[in-house]
Parts: sequence; structure tokens; C-alpha cells
Amino acid sequence: MHYQNILLIDDDEEDQEIFLSAVTQVSGHVQCIVVTHAAKALQKLSSKEIMADVIFLDLNMPLMNGQEFLFEIKKNPELKHIPVIIFTTSSHAETILVAKKLGAADFITKPEKYDDLVNILTPLIS
Repeated sequence: MHYQNILLIDDDEEDQEIFLSAVTQVSGHVQCIVVTHAAKALQKLSSKEIMADVIFLDLNMPLMNGQEFLFEIKKNPELKHIPVIIFTTSSHAETILVAKKLGAADFITKPEKYDDLVNILTPLIS
């Protein structure tokens, strides 16, 4: 895996800061772009304004939620190859099942501890 260009789509500023900090701790060579709205991220990806090797996607967002984004990106021939890892507070089996059916590459429930996040990210980006 070892992704170099990460896109985080999350509207929570605190979660963004924690994620960015963990990414930086794991590897100083990774570029991580944060977009707070899924619709804006989809537009920027479609126009090639931003590029991503992997997308970490929160599900609970206004305007366009994570499931809607996942559905849209997986039907786009130019973007559907990008792995989308759901990164959300939910751990409900039904939510995980729906995400996988929509094409999510993986599903990660946001850990409560920072060190757990670092351990989750390490095999993906180090």
C-alpha cells in the first residue's frame, strides 16, 4: 500500500488536526490534503485540481455525506480506481456492510487514542 498522496475528507477540524499530526508522525514524506466538504472534494478530483493515491472519508458530513460521495466516485471511470477508506466514528455492522457494497476498500472506526491512530496508519503510509 504505502500511499504517498492522501486526501482526507472530514468536516471536523479537531479530527483533521489529529489525523494530520498522526500522518506526519508516521512519515514526513507523505502529502495529505484536507477537504471539508465531500462535494467540493469530488469536484476537485474530477477537475484534476487535486490527485490522491487514497481517500480517507468521514461518513457524517453536511451537504453530501460519505456514502453519497462513495457512490459518486465509484461510478466515475476516471476516479473509481482510487481506494476509499471509510474513517468515521461509526462501528455499526450495517454501516460497514453498506460502505463495502458501495466500494469502500476498508473501514476504520476513528480510534479514541492518538497512538492507536498512529498504529493504524503506519502500515498504510510508512
